[in-house]
Amino acid sequence: MSDSEPQTGAPTASPADLVVLGAGSGGYACALRAAQLGLSVILIEKAKVGGTCLHEGCIPTKALLHAAEVAESARTAASFGVQATLDGIDMGAVHAYKDSVVQRLYKGLTGLVAGRGITVVEGTGRLTSPTTVVVGDISYTGRAVVIATGSTSRSLPGIDIDEERVLTSEHALRLPHVPSSAIVLGGGVIGCEFASVWRSFGAEVTVVEALPRLVASEDESSTKVLERAFRKRGIKVRTNSRFAALDTDDNGVHLTLDNGEVLTAQVLLVAVGRGPVTDGIGLDDVGVATDRGYVVVDDRLRTNVPGVFAVGDVVPGLQLAHRGFAHGIFVAETLAGLNPSPVLDAGIPRVTYCEPELASVGLTEAQARELHGDLVEVLTYDLGGNGKSQILRTQGAVKLVRTSDGPILGVHMVGARVGELVGEAQLIYNWEGYADDVARLIHAHPTQNEALGEAHMALAGQPLHAHS
Repeated sequence: MSDSEPQTGAPTASPADLVVLGAGSGGYACALRAAQLGLSVILIEKAKVGGTCLHEGCIPTKALLHAAEVAESARTAASFGVQATLDGIDMGAVHAYKDSVVQRLYKGLTGLVAGRGITVVEGTGRLTSPTTVVVGDISYTGRAVVIATGSTSRSLPGIDIDEERVLTSEHALRLPHVPSSAIVLGGGVIGCEFASVWRSFGAEVTVVEALPRLVASEDESSTKVLERAFRKRGIKVRTNSRFAALDTDDNGVHLTLDNGEVLTAQVLLVAVGRGPVTDGIGLDDVGVATDRGYVVVDDRLRTNVPGVFAVGDVVPGLQLAHRGFAHGIFVAETLAGLNPSPVLDAGIPRVTYCEPELASVGLTEAQARELHGDLVEVLTYDLGGNGKSQILRTQGAVKLVRTSDGPILGVHMVGARVGELVGEAQLIYNWEGYADDVARLIHAHPTQNEALGEAHMALAGQPLHAHS
């Protein structure tokens, strides 16, 4: 008998319709929706319900970003006629604020889970058959199993994470002080967000990115605006720069680049992406196909093993909490006998919550041109023409991508608070809206949301506050 098989006579819990392994965004959304649809659910989690997003990702990071925004408001208050000073950052108080937000949401989530009659099992689970997950010496069975074990921070060979000078995002969230200087290795979403926070808190920050630009998955025009804004804020940006070696001593970290240049700072944040948490959970034993650790699924989120599904960050593609929510709901509705539409990555809104923010949905201009060539048209509306953006003193733009007289293929925005505009943008994209359709809608004045309307009016040949 292999170690992965339950021992003869091992206790077996009452079977359920659904066993969910992992209670992060994808897992708990699946459990909640399944229970709402009348299915019995067992939800297995080795840490806390809510997963990385609630406890070590989205929520605490955005709380830090809001504290950073408050710091910037105090620092620049005089330019608005308000007399204020920034006397310093009390990281103990910042963490107390951050943790209070997390705890309130955690309490609400656990209440929801309990209220839906979901059985929560604390512990590390392992598949031993397509219908069975073992935790400790107890077997939990269901007519379907959902893999929702999420992701974890990656590192690079030659970098040892010591949690004091060399950090991942999880450690950076708990850092008890503001570093005097920081190197951020990786200019993706996580790297740019922490660079923004630390700079607002007063640190000297350098971002090192191996690719030619920051947040390289976003439209090139947006990333150019972001890089200019970062440099204006005093954040140093080194693109096309690769890590070669790392040394640490009592004075901090010394990062050698591939060109021989050595950068020195108090701390190094390793933000080179996240990888799936799939090792040791029994996938190989059950025969579930993987690719570089990711679970291989079809458009219905089914694995190659009947009855086993996978959702969220373990599935190749965008690593976003709201993608996990959508995946989990999709699987729950499928198991309940409904026929939901597949979740397509292109239709999922994306936001990078640095200052300025980046927000987008759909295809970049480059992606659209790969598909449609010279038929692609783009229009860029500068936020300089938007009243609310001028009030906020933010710079940026709304960029629309379409084919000639076709529906909107992509919306790309950069500027303060544009993450709040992506809700309408994803409706336009996912409902295959045309510029003429949106141009007829009335957008409140003065709002930044008005910039979306103005951009579509201009693309429809009806510019109001923009030159034709």
